Amino acid sequence: RRFSLNCGTMADAKKNASPMKAIKISKLVINCCVGESGDQLTRATRVLEELSGQKPVFSKARLTVRTFSIRRNEKIACHVTVRGKKAEKILEKGLNVKEFELKTKNFSETGNFGFGIQEHIDLGIKYDPSIGIFGMDFFIVLERPGFRVSRRKRFRSRIGLQHKITKKDSIEWFKTKFGGTVVDH
Repeated sequence: RRFSLNCGTMADAKKNASPMKAIKISKLVINCCVGESGDQLTRATRVLEELSGQKPVFSKARLTVRTFSIRRNEKIACHVTVRGKKAEKILEKGLNVKEFELKTKNFSETGNFGFGIQEHIDLGIKYDPSIGIFGMDFFIVLERPGFRVSRRKRFRSRIGLQHKITKKDSIEWFKTKFGGTVVDH
């Protein structure tokens, strides 16, 4: 007889050890919504630029909201996309503010997660009275090697079900990578 009874567990061990199953940060998007254009928005832009070392992009309002005196296509927020080692470093600062504790609802079904902080000075940026204090949202997109097939121009294909990142996978990655805790609230 060639097959042993432990064959299934050995295959599972091989599957988990596959370099194609390794999860990494695709990008980190930091969003700072001010709710109005003008001086307040330019100060928020300076904060994001100081944090990331990149020039932020402005986001416009989708529709007019009279109660908040926001007009359609008015610039009301700014965001910046960070990748690579810099993204990991900034994410670590953000998670340090949260004390490496996230809620289960912070993780999406597609394996991405996000959280918000109230004050940017907690990230280690020196307080400047002329700028003020801004809160911001961190959103992290995770990927595995081979995810490019769904985005490339030529021979575009879909990612297989076994290769997709689930909520459980991202929570497990967060716990092992950062030693964080996930609370059910």
